[in-house]
Amino acid sequence: MGNFNFNKTEIEGVYIIDTKVFGDNRGYFMETYNYEEFKNAGLDKVFVQDNQSKSKQGVLRGLHFQTQHSQGKLVRVTSGEVFDVAVDLRKGSGTYGKWVGVKLSAANKKQFYIPEGFAHGFLVLSEEAEFVYKCTDLYHPEFEGGIAWDDEEVSVEWPTDGIKEIILSEKDKNRKKLSETKINF
Repeated sequence: MGNFNFNKTEIEGVYIIDTKVFGDNRGYFMETYNYEEFKNAGLDKVFVQDNQSKSKQGVLRGLHFQTQHSQGKLVRVTSGEVFDVAVDLRKGSGTYGKWVGVKLSAANKKQFYIPEGFAHGFLVLSEEAEFVYKCTDLYHPEFEGGIAWDDEEVSVEWPTDGIKEIILSEKDKNRKKLSETKINF
């Protein structure tokens, strides 16, 4: 057995990944990515860009996608806790418009793989959180898109207990519903 446990979700291609952690009185060590192990699990991906963000409690980033140059993402949290969501936008998919979510935290060290053709977003649950992700394609602002985080058709069950206010970017405040969005996946 390797250093990763790849847990399939109810949506094909989306994985929750548990990572083996080696700890002792000095602290811990963990491998966060290994091409061969990911390839053997069916995730034969090349990551070309790494990103990191830091946000305070109540910040909701999403639900984002690129209409061209769609990005697969391997995401994790290095400080704090978030609720991370993937929404299937692949036309013809049996799970089109469905979502899957997972709590990611520095404590649980889980990772989440979201394939190309999905909208992605997260809500910060802790006082603040640092979020790290690897992408399979570069960011192309001219193809940036998104859907409303509170779209009733998608019905993401955001865990808002204890969150005083949802904090959105100006772009995310003006996102349309999935049914009003032209998506080319």
